[in-house]
Amino acid sequence: MRQILALAFLLAFSGIGNAMNWSTPAETARFRATPDYRDTISYLRRLESAAPGKIHLETFGTTPQGRPMTMVIASNDGIFTPPEARAAHKPIVLIQAGIHPGEIEGKDAGLMLLRDFAVTGKLPHLLDHVVLIYIPVFSVDGHENSSPYNRINQNGPESMGFRGQSQYLNLNRDYVKADAPEMRAWLKLWNRWLPDFLIDIHTTDGADYQYDLTWYTEDPHKLDPAVNDWQHAAIADNAIPAFEKRGHLASIYLEFKDGSDPLSGIENFGSGPRFSTGYAALQNRPALLIETHMLKSYETRVRASYDLVALLLEYINDHPQSLLAATAKADADTIARAQDKSARVALTFKPDPAATPFALKGFAFTKQHSDISGRTWIQYDPTKPKSYDIENWNGLLPDLSIAPPAAYVIPAQWTAMIDRLDAHGIAYRRIRDPRTVRADGYQIDGPRWAAKPFEGHLMLTAFQLGSVSREANLPPGSVVVPLNQRTANVAIQLLEPQAPDSLLHWGYLDAIFEAKEYGEPRVVETLAREMLAKDPALKAEFDAKLRDDPAFASDGGARLNFFFQRSPWYTAQHVGAYPILRLDAATLASLALQGH
Repeated sequence: MRQILALAFLLAFSGIGNAMNWSTPAETARFRATPDYRDTISYLRRLESAAPGKIHLETFGTTPQGRPMTMVIASNDGIFTPPEARAAHKPIVLIQAGIHPGEIEGKDAGLMLLRDFAVTGKLPHLLDHVVLIYIPVFSVDGHENSSPYNRINQNGPESMGFRGQSQYLNLNRDYVKADAPEMRAWLKLWNRWLPDFLIDIHTTDGADYQYDLTWYTEDPHKLDPAVNDWQHAAIADNAIPAFEKRGHLASIYLEFKDGSDPLSGIENFGSGPRFSTGYAALQNRPALLIETHMLKSYETRVRASYDLVALLLEYINDHPQSLLAATAKADADTIARAQDKSARVALTFKPDPAATPFALKGFAFTKQHSDISGRTWIQYDPTKPKSYDIENWNGLLPDLSIAPPAAYVIPAQWTAMIDRLDAHGIAYRRIRDPRTVRADGYQIDGPRWAAKPFEGHLMLTAFQLGSVSREANLPPGSVVVPLNQRTANVAIQLLEPQAPDSLLHWGYLDAIFEAKEYGEPRVVETLAREMLAKDPALKAEFDAKLRDDPAFASDGGARLNFFFQRSPWYTAQHVGAYPILRLDAATLASLALQGH
């Protein structure tokens, strides 16, 4: 198939007619195949050569296997840098494809869209008032790890990329922890350009239904009101109705409560900061997740992506200042929040118990017991469209929330934490001289970890959290992170222990739970007798535990640790003391700070 595609690609560019000359590789292959990375970049280079004032390619990173990561900058007047875009008051839109390379419609749709903007004259004014950043393939190594067997659920193309990059990391779980080199490169791009709108193009798994495409935006409770209002107007009120007028069917993202029963209703899939749209929300930016339907033909999926993206760019091009105003307002609101002593920031969200009606355009289906799996086996009949009235539990409500401090302080030795601040573009200042401060902090006890790894980490899944006031000796170079900055929400999600994607949850602070000094049993035997003799309440506690906890009573080591862990030889090690402190405004003002 590769040889056939290569031959078709050469014929397409042999100069026989303008229309044939600019057929994309996927079009030439009649959407049976998608080009490899080399041919993808080759096509984009041809566009750049044909339209140098409209298309510009740059490399923004290198993959673990040494491949360049390419981005396309497109505008109608040669604006190819962030300062130029800002000086011209043009919103910046970032569209990315192939973060999951088996879900690659966005790449081929993007080639067609750039072609129609730059050389065919079909969309000549698409980017009069917009600067477009387009990543044709985010996970390049995963894209080149192509096989017909990478996505069993999907209807074409004939060969497709692998979900993980070459280090077996899923980039769409990496936005906060930023382990992958590809994500570090993407964050540098983000910090340099600071896009006003993000579109991330995927393909579903899951159920069968009539829709060509489903879409997802973050819940209003996760967004600044200005961002939410713009997002609703641009997508729900304008682009989606126009998309359906072009002959497509679209739906909000369909996550069924019970995958074997579409009548069970739909719920929120649980996006968070580790995902693209969740991360954009922390950065005060609107974002759209496009999920083309895996069972539609590849051509249908590519053309659906093309049409929706084109409609969104047309809307932004016609209303550029409304997007710029929304993101500017969101940034200003975040900065101003630092002066509001009553402010609360939600760390987690829970389902809204109030459902709303939803009309599902599905297909007839049957369910039967499976002798293979022992489960219910659902089978759809795509020849029989059928609508169902079901319930929609997509809404979310704030759950756990905190009052943000004036600033966080990270002791200089916790370099992995400071490295993440740099990756995310979070501003901080350093302490010049050693300082002793008293500030609020956390004590963390009873940690429990997951039984198996997730994205290269054993997640810390549960713990008991207590608030404490602690005196800390801060070495020179310790980092102070004030929250009167636009990236404050990212800092909070990184540094608050209970945030679902905090660096504590990801395991970057596991060492704080390890006691480095221990007591020899013969020494603790003596210590225990001394403690019992001095403290009747301790003796009563020990006797009750012996009586009520048989496992404890039968474990000699646990019995000795009962005393050692209550002694100053253990407490002096500060096991479970969360090293990041929360500063109030007065303490922050008292520190002598250097610049970033």
